[in-house]
Amino acid sequence: MSRAPTGAISRVDSPEILLAVDIDGTLLSWDGELFDSARRAVARALTAPSVEMILATGRSVHSTIGVARRIGIERGLAVCCNGSATIRFTPESPDGWELTDLVTFDAGPAVASILRRMPKACMAAEDLGRGFLVTADFPAGELDGEVRLVSPEELTSRPVTRLILRDTELTLEELRAVVEETKLPNVTYAIGWTGWVDLNPPGVSKASALETIRRQLGIDPNRTVAVGDGGNDVTMLEWAARGVAMGGSRHDVLAAADEETGRIDQDGLARVIDSLFTGLP
Repeated sequence: MSRAPTGAISRVDSPEILLAVDIDGTLLSWDGELFDSARRAVARALTAPSVEMILATGRSVHSTIGVARRIGIERGLAVCCNGSATIRFTPESPDGWELTDLVTFDAGPAVASILRRMPKACMAAEDLGRGFLVTADFPAGELDGEVRLVSPEELTSRPVTRLILRDTELTLEELRAVVEETKLPNVTYAIGWTGWVDLNPPGVSKASALETIRRQLGIDPNRTVAVGDGGNDVTMLEWAARGVAMGGSRHDVLAAADEETGRIDQDGLARVIDSLFTGLP
């Protein structure tokens, strides 16, 4: 595992609350819809000096940038790739963003173990800021940006931020059993709603990246809030002083949270954000 920090994080107005928001199933519906209530609440959080709102997602850097532009984020931070990459949005950068932290690992041993147990598995690794390298075609719409087909050997020829494992022939329960039985070496993994597994560098998660940000911004640990709905949000919900699971989340997600809000179509995220301003003008 290697780390390549590119600059400390700071903010002039010293926010009091760190608010971490997952994207898919929390901010956006799984088909990409952004509800007006969420748009309004997010806009309020982004303009509040007391709040540092951070997108915390398993999405790639490329995909996260697209979401940020869609909801009007020009400044701020985002944790991408389940914690392996942290970026800062800034109009002063030629691309509108810059990398502040990057953690990579050698995926070779994990790939070898996977192929022994799941020879038909599709695998992908992020091509940072551009798209993905894949060993086979993924279902349409699951990956964005430039997608390039490579061999497993080329996929593992350089360190990666995250390895995605996909097997459409296995049920979620079957995939979970295989991954747990395989005992993948030197990785942190999270299993999604579908036959999808994210493998990250050991010890890296949304929670680890958010804790780094919290320390750099000097925010009190008791003033941290996280909202999410998926398996890759479990560590983030456990880390936050107030972990909120979206309505309808899986049992393990609900168990990790301090409370449950409404579903995405019930203004779940907006309720949480609005509660941060209760009693304020």
